[in-house]
Amino acid sequence: MLATATTAHSDNPPLLCDIAHGIATLTLNRPERFNTLTAEMIEALLQAFAELADDSNVRVVVLASTGRAFCTGHDLKEMRANHNREFLDKLLGDCSRMMQAVVTLPQPVIAKVQGIATAAGCQLVASCDLALAARSARFATSGINYGLFCATPAVALSRTVARKYALEMLFTGDFVDADTAAGIGLINHALDDAKLDAEVTALATKLARKSSYAMKLGKASFYAQANQPLDGAYRCAAADLVQNLLADDGLEGLNAFFEKREPRFS
Repeated sequence: MLATATTAHSDNPPLLCDIAHGIATLTLNRPERFNTLTAEMIEALLQAFAELADDSNVRVVVLASTGRAFCTGHDLKEMRANHNREFLDKLLGDCSRMMQAVVTLPQPVIAKVQGIATAAGCQLVASCDLALAARSARFATSGINYGLFCATPAVALSRTVARKYALEMLFTGDFVDADTAAGIGLINHALDDAKLDAEVTALATKLARKSSYAMKLGKASFYAQANQPLDGAYRCAAADLVQNLLADDGLEGLNAFFEKREPRFS
């Protein structure tokens, strides 16, 4: 099935959505603008995430893009043309909601990075649950080079990599290559460019075969405990594990283990 997120004034949708075998692939589709996060693109992503959250047939979401850039952050031309507090407050507020929607989406989200990811584009990669990148990909929070500290990208970046790595990227604006990004934990793996498609498909397929109940509960549990003190984190995680064990898929998993067979999740 192929679905597209469209706008009334555009025959070329900013975001494409393809759903097959339980995997939804959202593709940023403004290569001529380096897939910048315009107001239109952010709205399309918010709409797509809201729809996918309610789709029980979707087990995994892949976030991809077309062209030479994964995403180069906000569109500075759009910001300059609408240089007023009302527009900027709404744009950055909507973008923050969109980044949080990635985290709160029930399904795991895999970033498939084939080009440069800068500023809010780097933030988008950091917001995804998992990320695979081509070795030719590069990452930067480069706003500082233009007198703009990447304050909102810093939120996701500082929650993904160690603070000193995050601050080095934020203070210098320098690019890091994919191997370095993997080394600091910004992405999971740097792959040969020719292998990126196959490796992302393999990972998404592997996750789609797991218990969707356990995956959704697990993702929510992971982020909930990560923001709590140690004792509260354990209370939260223990309650979630009890819930998982008592659920149909949890019982099926236990039975399959003892019966030495593959589980048949509902």
